[in-house]
Amino acid sequence: MMAIIGMFFQDGLTGSAWGDWALYTGSPLRAFESELGVQDPVGFWDPAGFTADGSTENFARRRQTELKHGRVSMLATMGYITPEITGKLPGYLSPSAGLKFADIPNGLGAISKVPAAGWAQIVAYGAFCELSQDQSPGTAAAAGDFGFKVLTSSDAGEKQKKLAAEIANGRLAMMAIIGMFFQDGLTGSAWGDWALYTGSPLRAFESELGVQDPVGFWDPAGFTADGSTENFARRRQTELKHGRVSMLATMGYITPEITGKLPGYLSPSAGLKFADIPNGLGAISKVPAAGWAQIVAYGAFCELSQDQSPGTAAAAGDFGFKVLTSSDAGEKQKKLAAEIANGRLAMMAIIGMFFQDGLTGSAWGDWALYTGSPLR
Repeated sequence: MMAIIGMFFQDGLTGSAWGDWALYTGSPLRAFESELGVQDPVGFWDPAGFTADGSTENFARRRQTELKHGRVSMLATMGYITPEITGKLPGYLSPSAGLKFADIPNGLGAISKVPAAGWAQIVAYGAFCELSQDQSPGTAAAAGDFGFKVLTSSDAGEKQKKLAAEIANGRLAMMAIIGMFFQDGLTGSAWGDWALYTGSPLRAFESELGVQDPVGFWDPAGFTADGSTENFARRRQTELKHGRVSMLATMGYITPEITGKLPGYLSPSAGLKFADIPNGLGAISKVPAAGWAQIVAYGAFCELSQDQSPGTAAAAGDFGFKVLTSSDAGEKQKKLAAEIANGRLAMMAIIGMFFQDGLTGSAWGDWALYTGSPLR
């Protein structure tokens, strides 16, 4: 059914049952398929649909704009890179102003050092480039050929190749210079030393526990975007507690499945044996009131038995338990970081176990028991 509909389309649009798309000339996009800048593997690429109107005039205007932006971007990109690699020119940029090349910072910082006469020269040069040659539609210059030896040739194929290469390099340079502007503006360094970027509130938490390779500091929901250390500490305490409860709960699911139930009575007064308690969510219905009271009391003890106020060791997860602390600061940091990682894994695991238990009726997740889905 898919195939025959596709064949109908290619037959109707190309006039050929076998779908020779070279015969399909009805699309306005076809008018630009032989233009410069149409390159493999993408071919003619216009995701925004600028050429959908089929106007050759609009296409030519945009192509001229692209060429000029590309050329300026190539010069600007080389202006960024060259001083970093080869160093500054010797001597004076402006003898009358006493301005040396060495005094000019690389990148965006140079803007503040350009004297008025320098801006005038820049504008004059731009005007000269615009007005010194006829660039009206249909001329060689409109297509990028100004007769420069490096970008032209007496061989038509070679010239086409050079002009196409210029467009490709210009596109790359436009991407590059915008990237350089961003890294320069955000780091204060033309070469983009991101260690200097301290403006982000996220940087405040890069040395905290839980920042682990290969992801690093990961906060896709932007919870720390406000830069509040108080909010971060509160969330970290919450994460630690959820992680610890989840590790206990995950082991509570797994252990009875592997080792079996404990012998004897869970509640002698209620005549309740460990063997009578189902594994997983089913156990909730078997917990007596006194059991819930013990759970709540234990939670309250954990909360109140130690000072967990901001700045304390307990607030960062260190309760002094031998397994999670050490007299060696590096070793303690490693243990506490491992606990957070294990807690995160356990939070994912227990939620998965809840789902498979709730949907299958089996704590170990026997999906053959899941008959509730209408897809079955």
